[in-house]
Formats: sequence, structure tokens, C-alpha cells
Amino acid sequence: MQNLSPRLAAAADAPVSTLAGHPAWLRLKEAVETLRPLQSKDGSIDLSAVQRHTVDPLVATVRAAVEELAPLFPHDAAYLAAVDADLAKWADTGYREPDFLDSLLAFQPADQREDGLEHLVVFAMYTQNGNPNRNLEAVLLRVVWPDWLAELERTRFDNPMFVPITFTDFTAGYDTNSAVLFPETVAVRKAPERFTWGGIFCDREAARFRAVTTSAVQQLGLEIPADAEGLLQDQERAQETFVLWDLVHDRTHSHGDLPFDPFMIKQRSPFWMYGLEELRCDLTTFKEAVKLEAEGNAHARDVQYAILFDRLFRFPVSGDRVRNYDGLGGQLLFAYLHKHDALRWRDNRLSIDWDRAPQVTNALCAEIETLYRDGIDRPKPAHWIAAYQLVSRYLTPHPASTWAKGPDALPLDLIDGKALNKALCDAVLPDEFPLSMFYEALSKKLNGVIAATAGITGAGIQGAAA
Repeated sequence: MQNLSPRLAAAADAPVSTLAGHPAWLRLKEAVETLRPLQSKDGSIDLSAVQRHTVDPLVATVRAAVEELAPLFPHDAAYLAAVDADLAKWADTGYREPDFLDSLLAFQPADQREDGLEHLVVFAMYTQNGNPNRNLEAVLLRVVWPDWLAELERTRFDNPMFVPITFTDFTAGYDTNSAVLFPETVAVRKAPERFTWGGIFCDREAARFRAVTTSAVQQLGLEIPADAEGLLQDQERAQETFVLWDLVHDRTHSHGDLPFDPFMIKQRSPFWMYGLEELRCDLTTFKEAVKLEAEGNAHARDVQYAILFDRLFRFPVSGDRVRNYDGLGGQLLFAYLHKHDALRWRDNRLSIDWDRAPQVTNALCAEIETLYRDGIDRPKPAHWIAAYQLVSRYLTPHPASTWAKGPDALPLDLIDGKALNKALCDAVLPDEFPLSMFYEALSKKLNGVIAATAGITGAGIQGAAA
């Protein structure tokens, strides 16, 4: 297999937008970056510490740049006008906490899913898995909506809020690990009654996947099929893989036997519940991809490879170990495949039974679906305990775990429901299911390549080859 560096893995076949070099965009970016260190965590600017005559020209530059760029985005005219108004209101408040609710409500990209359509996005926001502060950010992006995907969404996987996108250019909040544009992250005076769209950057997902998987395959001596190797070499093909994966995954959060709010946004739960939910959505996507492959879909086999490789290699060793629910899901998939003999680690080499792996992966999906279906008839603490028992059948808990001692060790005698739920969550260790020896070793091998993918995109080769 060709040895791809993380930066070379970002190469794409798609044309690069000329908007990234537009003088107004460059002025906008520079002003945003100059504002960044002046803002507090909540996005406000303390005018007792910063001279107003320093801030006003920067915000004026952003407004003027948006106005100059607006004619290039006639489909976003109302939104960009609202951005200007929200920036003006921010200045009028003396730069207190920013409020972009009006512009957020005016931005409706899911209503105009057209392949290649470009957007200029400006919000005060944090970037998930990126910058935790609500800084002013700006992004140039392009919608990915090929006919084959639109047809699948229309006829099989209805998901009217899903918007797959690629980066054209971005400010520093996105020079990170963030691969999503979600309305929930925008600074607003009150949350909208409902969110109507969610954007996922398939180019970053694909480039990161290619870099990490290529390194893992080499480090582990894994022999992969020729079509999987072809996927790792082709950025455009990988992007198409991820838009299909994301389409099905995203809709699965609201489909199936759901005993609780699947997103768990307004409730605190043990982190393995989040891990099982995300894994359920991925394994449901895997199961659907197996069906699609049997029907002759050109992208279905690639989706199966992507889910296995990303879940097995990148997820478990990315991020810290504090309530790492995506990491937990990856560990669980590895352990399940290993204990059902679809994956072996012998003689310091990893092997996968490519015929058996789909069957075993679907079996894990069925176990999680059974947990959910049975959970409809359970109280929440009993459901949490059942989920813990499922995970701990395959993953070894921390030796100091209270949960691992069984229900008798948990504070189940508390009568008040809220107090009980809080006590159960408080009993969870930050790293309830530590990495196995296999993943401890793999983490050391992949740390460098994972770190190097921060800010990666599919727009072209970034920087010198490693």
C-alpha cells in the first residue's frame, strides 16, 4: 500500500472555489482573527480592558466585507442582511454577549440542498470538538448533494434536516477537529423552538479517515481487500462514502425502538448510554449498507469499510479518557468482533475475517436493538444497569468501579428520582472502561497522525508532505 502522509491524504479531486481568495473574504478573516483574543469565553468584549476604538473598526470591517460578498450568495440575501443587523446590535450593546438568533433563524440551508451551492456563514459560536469559546467565526462552504444521494434521501432514508458540506475556507475555530456546523452552537438570547438543519463536513471526515486508517493498517500489518485500499487512495470516493454514512446515521437518532430521548440533550446519563446511542446509529448504517450492497449500490461496501476502520482505529484512541463515549463504542465493536472470532490479533498482526465481520457486526447491532426495545418497559435506572451489563460483557471495567460490583453496590435505595439518577451518574468513574493493552499500544502509534489531522480538509494538499 502507498504510504500516505496525513497532509497528502487530504488531496481531493474536486475543483477549489475561488472565493477563498476574494479580497473581501481575506479582510473578513483578518478582522475576525484580530477580534478573537479580545473576546471572552461567552463572546463578549470587556470595554473596560479593551479600547472601543480598537473594536469598532474591526466589526465595521466584518460588516463591510459581508456586504461586499453578499451579491455572490443571492440565495442567502435575507440571512446575510440579518448577520449585518446582528453585528450592529452587538456593537450597540457595547459588545455584551452576542446574540445571533435572528440571523440563525434566517439561515435555512436544508431548504436549498443543491450540489455545489456555496454559503458564507458568519456567527458568534463555539465549534464542537474545536474551540469551546463563542468567538465570532466565518466559514465558506459548499453543499454536497449529488443526484444519487438525493434519490436515496427521497425514497429510502428521509432526512430533511441533513446538509452534507465541504470546506472552502474558515477562521481559526475550524482549524481544529471540528467537522460539524450545528445551529446549537450559535450564541443566541434564547434557543429556537426547534432546529431545522445540521451540517457535516464530509471532506474533513474523509481526509481524517484516510490518514488515520492508512497509518493503522500499516502499523498493524492488516491485509485489506483491494477495494478498501482503493477507498483509502481516493478523497472524492471517501467523501461520497461519508455523506451516505452520515445520512443514515443522522436519521437513525429518531428511528427505531427508542426508550428515551435519543440525543439525550436535556438529561444527564452515564456516558455509556451516549456511546451505545452513537454506536447504534453507526451499526444501523452498517446493516443498511449490507442491504444496499446486495442491491448493487456502488457506495455500500465502502460505507462498511469506513465504519469498521474509523470505529476500530480512530475512535478509541482520539480525545481524552474522561467520559469518552465515542471511544467506548469503538472499543466495544473491537471486543465484540474479537470475542466472536471475526477479528484476530496474533503474531503482532491484525487480521479480519472479511466474510464473517458483517454478520458479527450486525449481531452486535441486534443486541443493542434488543436492549432498546426492552428498555421501553424499564425505569431509567434499570435501563442504565442493563446497558452497563451489556457493555461489561465485552469490556473490562476499571478495577475500582462501583458499577462493576453490581446493583447491590449502587445507591438504589434513594426514593427521589432525580437524586437517584444523580447519585448513579456520580458513581461513574471518568474512565469507567479503560483502554485495553491493545489500544494502549495502538494509541502510542497513532497519536502523531491523529494530532496532525486537526484542521485537515479535502480541498487540496495542505503544507509540505510529511
